[in-house]
Amino acid sequence: MHSFTDRVTHLEAEGAYAVLARALEMEREGREILHLELGQPDFRTPEHVSQAGIAAIEEGLTRYTPPAGLMKFRELIAADAGARRGVTITPDMVVVGPGSKPGLFFPTLALVAPGDEVIYPDPGFPTYHAMIRVAGGVPVPVTLREENQFSFDLDVFDSKISDRTKLIVLNSPANPTGGVIPLDDLKHIAAQAQKFNAWILADEIYSRLVYDGMESAPSVASLDGMLERTVIADGFSKAYSMTGWRLGYMIAPPALAERLELLVTHSTGSTAMFTQYAGMEAITGPQDFVREMVTEYQKRRDRMVELVNAIPRVHAQKPQGAFYVFPNVKAFGISSKEIQRRLLDEQGVAVLAGTDFGPAGDGYIRLCYATSMEVIERAMEKIHRFFANL
Repeated sequence: MHSFTDRVTHLEAEGAYAVLARALEMEREGREILHLELGQPDFRTPEHVSQAGIAAIEEGLTRYTPPAGLMKFRELIAADAGARRGVTITPDMVVVGPGSKPGLFFPTLALVAPGDEVIYPDPGFPTYHAMIRVAGGVPVPVTLREENQFSFDLDVFDSKISDRTKLIVLNSPANPTGGVIPLDDLKHIAAQAQKFNAWILADEIYSRLVYDGMESAPSVASLDGMLERTVIADGFSKAYSMTGWRLGYMIAPPALAERLELLVTHSTGSTAMFTQYAGMEAITGPQDFVREMVTEYQKRRDRMVELVNAIPRVHAQKPQGAFYVFPNVKAFGISSKEIQRRLLDEQGVAVLAGTDFGPAGDGYIRLCYATSMEVIERAMEKIHRFFANL
């Protein structure tokens, strides 16, 4: 009776949601849990953005929209995204979606035929592997190396790319490492993509969450000749603390954008109208919120990295973006999954195993600092105690 296709039998839950479910169950049983597992901002959506959404609902703006999104919204996204990347983006290149995951799945479905190879980062966001398999593609992981600031090992990348490569997935700043791909590495990857006629899918959802004076992470789409072979996946969840609004977009060459719009048409249909009005306000309204949030994240990052590196035999790099620290815990000879389980059971601290993001994540754990400084201090005290007793 339960006969499912290969498209879905390989799918697994995201580690973050599995750990969260267990943590919530423990809280219902009376345990106090300190949450460092879920990657979402702890800030409220900016008031002026929320009010724009509320006003839209009150005005009855709750109907269907064109599948690609309201034209005014697409115009604003095109202007804003283009200015931030130093390229010209036109509204016909923009397709709005309910969150940024359609911007990952739909381009993969549109570009990858069964048997095509797709290069993607390991460790990386679990959806990359899932979407490749659903499309019938062949996943080709390339390890992100700690000694390279968690950028691609370019020698390995060069050995993996070939005429069979249809798509290259980039994520910068990256989940789970917080690494930012250096411009020189992007240029190398872009040259190889051009040589082998491969597309690039650039997941840039964290592009504005960068630190130490950086304005934004460099985008491969900004390089000469790359906008025509790049799909950008971005959205409002991280920069504007709008995870629950489900509002994102994809930017692609017009001919591909037409295909992506049709995938929206025949799947989600359209994105909620009132959320698009909130998105318009996010783009056109004051940007102080983003700057203040990034400043606070940098303080939390610095403190978390300091506390991690105070633990004997544990070390972590200072990430350049996103809101994750990815400590190396290999010295203890225990799997990341076991460490994750024991930290939750024994210390009441919810973290993610590096292997939730791919095999190359073994020996690491992911800690999210999108939480209060008090939670960081208390959680890190418990984590220190745990490793000190191993």
